[in-house]
Amino acid sequence: MASSNVEESAGNKPAKRKPVFTKVDQMKPGTNGHTLIAKVLSSETVLQKGGTRPSSSSLNNILRPTVISECLIGDETGTIIFTARNEQVELMKAGNTVIIRNAKIDMFKGSMRLAVDKWGRIEVTDPAEFTVKEDNNLSLIEYELVNAVEE
Repeated sequence: MASSNVEESAGNKPAKRKPVFTKVDQMKPGTNGHTLIAKVLSSETVLQKGGTRPSSSSLNNILRPTVISECLIGDETGTIIFTARNEQVELMKAGNTVIIRNAKIDMFKGSMRLAVDKWGRIEVTDPAEFTVKEDNNLSLIEYELVNAVEE
């Protein structure tokens, strides 16, 4: 009887949802869960911190080196700056076409940045067939947080 319950529970897994691909021009501040195919136009390292070397007394204080790059990515609707961290930097080389899954919009100095945290994924894929619309950069639009007061 126990073995049949195991088989039933294994067969009742929720089906994976098909990804809904969004376009760059549909992104808004404060949104997440974006999946898109984009070309990497440029990549520039903006922060590089080295880790500490372990000494005999402090083996627990080992820090991994931190690398952050700002990458201009885009599709046929526009461009946005993608913030790549650590191992993501290697994938976001200029000229690559990437599939970005479960990305979120972060705000930095009033402008939008696309980022992938531990719940998302970046994959390099075959070169895309579209031409990037470079004159619609969503990261150049400045947003201002306004608190609405209800009366």
